[in-house]
Amino acid sequence: MVSHQIRPGGGGAQLCSPQPEGRRVSEPRHTAFGWLWRGYLKPHWPALVFAGMLMAIEGSMLGFLSYMMKPMFDSVFIAGQSGALWTVGLGILAIFLIRAFTSVGQKLLLARVASNVVFKMKTRLVAHLMRLDTTWHGRNPPGALIERVSNDTGAVREVSNVVITGLGRDVVALISLLAVVLWIDWQWTLVALIGTPLLVAPTLLAQAFIRRTAMKDRQLAQHMSVRLDEVFHGINPIKLNRLEDYQSRRFDGLAAERRGTEVRNQVGRAAIPALIDVMTGIGFFAVLIYGGREIIGGDKTVGEFMSFFTAMALAFEPLRRLGQISGVWQAAQVSLGRVREMFDVRPSLTSPAAPKAAPAGDIVFDDVRLSYGDAPVLNGLSLTAKAGETTALVGPSGAGKSTVFNLLTRLVDPSSGQITLGGTPIEAIGLPELRGQFSMVSQEALLFDDSLRENILLGREVPEARLDAALEGAHVADFLKDFPEGLESPAGPRGSSLSGGQRQRIAIARALLRDAPVLLLDEATSALDTKSEAVVQAALDALSQGRTTLVIAHRLSTVRNADKIVVMQAGRVVEEGTHDALLARGGTYAELYRLQFAEEG
Repeated sequence: MVSHQIRPGGGGAQLCSPQPEGRRVSEPRHTAFGWLWRGYLKPHWPALVFAGMLMAIEGSMLGFLSYMMKPMFDSVFIAGQSGALWTVGLGILAIFLIRAFTSVGQKLLLARVASNVVFKMKTRLVAHLMRLDTTWHGRNPPGALIERVSNDTGAVREVSNVVITGLGRDVVALISLLAVVLWIDWQWTLVALIGTPLLVAPTLLAQAFIRRTAMKDRQLAQHMSVRLDEVFHGINPIKLNRLEDYQSRRFDGLAAERRGTEVRNQVGRAAIPALIDVMTGIGFFAVLIYGGREIIGGDKTVGEFMSFFTAMALAFEPLRRLGQISGVWQAAQVSLGRVREMFDVRPSLTSPAAPKAAPAGDIVFDDVRLSYGDAPVLNGLSLTAKAGETTALVGPSGAGKSTVFNLLTRLVDPSSGQITLGGTPIEAIGLPELRGQFSMVSQEALLFDDSLRENILLGREVPEARLDAALEGAHVADFLKDFPEGLESPAGPRGSSLSGGQRQRIAIARALLRDAPVLLLDEATSALDTKSEAVVQAALDALSQGRTTLVIAHRLSTVRNADKIVVMQAGRVVEEGTHDALLARGGTYAELYRLQFAEEG
């Protein structure tokens, strides 16, 4: 297991393979099929049993078909019995009709089971991944996780369509055909199987090769998904920096490498059926030489030989399919193992066994320390945000301001020290209850490619009057009249249909509807023009009324009226007080204000 550190300040994860670090589940390990059966297939056992019965009937018809060759040749073609003609003809017709109906029935059942299982696995995996820690997601690119959810779960269809079908239908077909050839002549059967020992060692080598190339293929597919995710998320910087050719070359390299891996994997998969062809060819040749002498000598009838020969010929395709199963199963095990690896990861940040209620009150950080790997971020941070007041956090980049918000909402836990809300340690409060205490408006409002209404409501049902009040309070109503479809207008991917100020006002409307007692503002107006900033700031002022508010701001003019300003540097508090008191002190805040005023002037 490879360990990777998280660098503070973001910048994008560089990994292309999800790393299963974190708290791992301690459960007995099962085979890939055992895990799939216990978690997903077992509830569908009645359908699988019925499908298995249909597969067994379909497979056994090949044995009956080969058996019918004996009376067809001996009684009809050679002896000339006209009565046997109808009997044999209707028997063969019935065999094919039964095969047709049982084939359709079992395929429909397995398709339904596979679709249900894939749906359940995908939804479970998405829900599980969303509950993992933020630091874990910082190590694992979204594209890699999308690949696991979208494509690795598809291995279930391979298991259903190839493995289960092969084991249920083709094994029974081979057994019925083997019964026929043994009934006709056991010595011929031994002669036909003379090439079987030649398959063992090459088949084992081919399976190992398929497993290696399948793992490589899945990893390359994951790298490609990560690359596409980064390209499409950063399309504007790519265009502005003329990186189209550079990114195309990088993607082309991955695509070419995957193409070669796919070809090698298919060669491995084709090798096993090819080995079966060799074995079958040797068997046919041996039986023809050995059995032909007995027919010429009169020891066996033509009908017996044709029945045996037909059984051998019909066994050819089931044998090939069973050979292919080995390759398919090796690849499916790789994908199922990658999915199971995700489920084995457990969040480190969990609710306590007996959670306490989330009380209102002061927010207190007491000697809080935190490091990302070997990089310290907070070094004994102590501060108090009074209930109902506005506390501003200011300081240079990297001072740890955003980390305060992450700690307060338990996106990460401190290395030492304690954080309390209303006198209760936050780790003693249930995670949903704790996070329900906060509304947050950040520099980049997260908007989904959905309607404006859905982006504000986020699945909640609220009275129209309350929604209208939130739209007015957030100044969304000011620009909504410019959208022909009103609240039903699409926001576009990541809110691309809106300006920066409009996106911020949508986020403020969300916060108004959430109506949480604590408001967190992270550079909420830093990227706006003067006019938009004035409108958004007015909405934020209205939102903060009666709430405990923590503000992160680089633009010091926006926090002049804060009840308390906390100056942070190198992960600790170096000054705190009101704007006027800090200016009069002539310390770090006064210097920051002077420099900023000079730059703006």
